[in-house]
Amino acid sequence: MPIVEEARAKVNLALHVIGQRPDGYHELDMLVCFADVGDTLTLAPSDRDGFSIDGSMAGDLAAEADNLVLRALRGFREMSGHSEPLAIRLTKRLPIASGIGGGSADAAATLRALCRHYGYPIDDLAVVALALSLGADVPMCLDGRPAHVTGVGERIAPTTRQMSYGMLLVNPRVGVSTPAVFRALDRRDNPPLPALPAFGTAADLSAFLAAETRNDLEKPAMTIAPAIAKTLSALAGLPQIRLARMSGSGATCFGLFDTQAAAVTAAARLSDDHPDWWIEPAISSI
Repeated sequence: MPIVEEARAKVNLALHVIGQRPDGYHELDMLVCFADVGDTLTLAPSDRDGFSIDGSMAGDLAAEADNLVLRALRGFREMSGHSEPLAIRLTKRLPIASGIGGGSADAAATLRALCRHYGYPIDDLAVVALALSLGADVPMCLDGRPAHVTGVGERIAPTTRQMSYGMLLVNPRVGVSTPAVFRALDRRDNPPLPALPAFGTAADLSAFLAAETRNDLEKPAMTIAPAIAKTLSALAGLPQIRLARMSGSGATCFGLFDTQAAAVTAAARLSDDHPDWWIEPAISSI
């Protein structure tokens, strides 16, 4: 039977850049959640290896050797010694280079599927090390739970509160280079996140995020892609929105709402005004 894994969009509710290591990697302090929209990875035994990409965003991604799905497969084979032929299909729905961990989520979904296929626990230390070697966002996507994440992304403390809220993801169809955004930072020694309070409602969460947190990459990303500022302005003007902010290094932005229904209504209104944008209502939790 084929194994199906969802590669959900990773959203940075807050992203503080608090230092830089001698090796060049940045020390981050983040509050991360996952939306119920994303890509889908299907893995099945086959008589020969195969990798195909379909879906609404398939045209923006090539099935080449450096694709993170194939890198995850190669890494797992080197780690485990398994080499049986597999057919992998990636249904791509998330925009490329968009700040919501699309490629990292795809790699993590590949590792989860391989672990299920071969009977490896997801928290196996070799699997976790492999995930980090593929990219700083891959371990948190492998875990797949809302979390307070620190270091370069390897220290993950899942949140214990299960409060759901509506979310609207919006990308103006602009890709942004993460290294370029980090190079454009004014400073790399910003204050860390404060202690996380209990969140009872979306209003509580949004008020905390607005007053106590930020995305330190938002300003430099806007200098590279001015469309981000336009996107945030359009989000902020929607009815019932609690907070508008950029995720990751951009250009995807998000809005928080009390309910998924409110996010769906807002998505319809925004789509009328910007039919060329990628707009997805979702539900998330923290």
